[in-house]
Amino acid sequence: ALAVLRVAGRFAAPAPLAEALLASWLLARAGLPVPDGPLTLAPVRAADPLRLSRDGDAWVLHGHAERVPWARHARTIVVIAAAPGAGEDAGAAEGPAWVAAVDRAACRIEPGTNLADEPRDAIAFDGVRVLGESVRPLTDGMDREALRALGALTRALLIAGALEHVLEQSVNHVSERKQFGRPLAKFQVLQHYLARMAGEVAAVGTAVEAALNELDRAGERPEAATLAMAVAKVRAGEAAGMAAATAHQVHGAIGFTYDHALHHWTKRLWSWRDEFGNEAQWAGYLGERVVAAGGDALWPLLTG
Repeated sequence: ALAVLRVAGRFAAPAPLAEALLASWLLARAGLPVPDGPLTLAPVRAADPLRLSRDGDAWVLHGHAERVPWARHARTIVVIAAAPGAGEDAGAAEGPAWVAAVDRAACRIEPGTNLADEPRDAIAFDGVRVLGESVRPLTDGMDREALRALGALTRALLIAGALEHVLEQSVNHVSERKQFGRPLAKFQVLQHYLARMAGEVAAVGTAVEAALNELDRAGERPEAATLAMAVAKVRAGEAAGMAAATAHQVHGAIGFTYDHALHHWTKRLWSWRDEFGNEAQWAGYLGERVVAAGGDALWPLLTG
């Protein structure tokens, strides 16, 4: 299913496909039915923890979530939250991850957008009541960090598809446009730019394919899957910055105009690289894991 996102990124599809996939998968993992209509999920930032508390037969949500994709258009918001004092972890300060299917109409939403004008809304959940049959614990080790890693992979896949289009668009541009009596593609400096961009596109494609392969084996090697997803997001974020800048350089002034199609992809590249953790945050995660494993584990980690 995640492979569809690469195609969506290639065509800059303005739809919450990644969010619907993740939200539906979370509901299924928790044993909850998938409702009709558009879905999104929250929180998407590490800085926005949500909490559930009991109130008779219902649950009450507490907290705020920023930059939630497509929240105002979703019928249901799938929330992952902590439930202190719930279930078998009643004595714990921070309980296991729980999933709740929340009616969007019950939430207070403040509209916002990212650089590409895609909806990224703020949601206030304080006091939102959720019926007991719409709340379930995740008992298979899934938590907010694992969800964030999957979200990072969805953005890496979208970036991979968008990069493929930006490269193709740039190649077509230099092939069609002429300067000083010859096609732009004949100028060596532009050939160098495009060759470097092609290398970045290939590297990101390899990284996301490796992450998808590890995800297929996540039951056997969950840590390896998370590491591969982190690598894919780091590599995609680095390439997004380089490729967007190069594409605008290759297109010249016309690429900066609103009427030209290029910005529909480059603005998404700039936006997606920061969502579900940017490359600096995921590089920090990788560094922490390498340090914790020790020097002897570095080479097996890189080659395994």
